[in-house]
Amino acid sequence: MQKSTQAKWTVAEAEALLPANDSQGRRYAEPLTHGTMRLGYYAPRGHDPQKPHDQDELYFVNCGSGVFVCGDECTHFDVGDALFVPAGKVHRFEAFTDDFAVWVVFCGPPGGE
Repeated sequence: MQKSTQAKWTVAEAEALLPANDSQGRRYAEPLTHGTMRLGYYAPRGHDPQKPHDQDELYFVNCGSGVFVCGDECTHFDVGDALFVPAGKVHRFEAFTDDFAVWVVFCGPPGGE
């Protein structure tokens, strides 16, 4: 996506950018990029097919609840929680509710800080 000059993004605007659910459950939109920072909105359905990323990530839970697996650690999450993942670390969301959605910020150089 092109660099955006928009200073504010609403959930409704991000949801309008989400593609239809594909066969792998991916539903991701990226409304904002600036330098190494990317703002995404992620709302998988059924299961979370993501793989490790090359940048550090910070998730902000907007809707729903479930279990977050990061490496060998499993933790329950709920609306309002923030979750951090270092670059390259295996992670996924499990047992999440049907309305689950997060804002995700990717930042820093490849390989992480």
